[in-house]
Amino acid sequence: MVERLVIDRLGHRGDGVVDGAGEPIFVLGALPGETVDVDSVPGHPDRRQLLRIEKPSAERVVPFCPHFGVCGGCAVQHLEMSAYRAWKRDLVIAALRQTGIEAPVADLIDAHGEGRRRAVFHARGIGNVLEVGFSAARAHRLVAIDRCPVLAKSLDGALKAAWAIAEVLLPAKKPLDIQVTATDTGLDIDVRGSGPLTAPLSAELAKVAAEQRLARLTRHGELIAQAHSPALRIGTATVALPPASFLQATAEGEATLARLVLAACADAKNVADLFAGIGPFALRLAARARVTAADDDGDAASALKRAAATTAGLKPVDVKVRDLFQNPLVPEELDGFDAVVFDPPRQGAQAQSRALAASRVPVVVAVSCNRGTLARDLRLLIDGGYRLTSVTPVDQFRYSAHVEIAAQLEK
Repeated sequence: MVERLVIDRLGHRGDGVVDGAGEPIFVLGALPGETVDVDSVPGHPDRRQLLRIEKPSAERVVPFCPHFGVCGGCAVQHLEMSAYRAWKRDLVIAALRQTGIEAPVADLIDAHGEGRRRAVFHARGIGNVLEVGFSAARAHRLVAIDRCPVLAKSLDGALKAAWAIAEVLLPAKKPLDIQVTATDTGLDIDVRGSGPLTAPLSAELAKVAAEQRLARLTRHGELIAQAHSPALRIGTATVALPPASFLQATAEGEATLARLVLAACADAKNVADLFAGIGPFALRLAARARVTAADDDGDAASALKRAAATTAGLKPVDVKVRDLFQNPLVPEELDGFDAVVFDPPRQGAQAQSRALAASRVPVVVAVSCNRGTLARDLRLLIDGGYRLTSVTPVDQFRYSAHVEIAAQLEK
């Protein structure tokens, strides 16, 4: 049923929201203050499909990507930049407020830089028809794309390579996830979902890797072809990347977060870097402090250990393989550190935060891409006697509802 609505605010996922007497109504693509005509969405009583904008917002701009509104990768290309930046900062303030934290939040730092340096393309074959692209907005289908303007130039050729790989694997009739990472030595691609590969298929994929000039091609981490060892410069170190390594979304995002972490740990001589990954913080911290780095990913830990061992001028880096969700560092282990940095996956660091809250560590730096779990973890630390001294939102996920955050606490 077609109805006319006036949008009240922008929601936390980028939807226009109408606050009525009952439950909120969400309109994808609408902006605050707009008068819009909408239709119902079957199976979703709280959602409406935008049909027409009767009265547009003064903050509406023309999206620069032809796939916007259909592709689910970007949420707010249609919002003017200053309003967008204010909305994104407000997301952090609202998440903190939900856990009872009132703290000054710094202005949003733009860390888009040259754009995203990693992407996961999805490939699906229906009969002999192949689609490669991103998931549709709020729908279980793909949007086939020919380009993505938010990707860095270093990912040029990534989409073409993904299509070529998917064409080889189309006969397998399995959905594929094709993770592409731009490294200093070329594109590193890991394919997931293909099922076991026959020798002829592996040979065909190796041929694609050569034609597309890939640094490396793997399937579920198993090597198919390699022309160069994928590597990345971190501080003064060079890290040989394991397949499907986690990296911050943009190079500028990594550099920005590292600057914030190093500033917070400026006086520390002995630092713990928890959920350290391949060492974007640890390898920079080690230029001036002894570092203990822990992560449950053995391949990432090995890469960090090798990089630290082969880089001149670094302080000692002790690398541990440890599941910090099930086996967090306890207060007795933590109390010897001058500072602790943690940057967990999206589920946060609840168990480790509880242990930190009971410790005597003078400075804690929390980094997260999930404002909800970060707010929960900060609440645990504050209740344990820490004072939240700074919160800085970092925008390396431009045009999406995701925001990276760095927070500093002192005992």
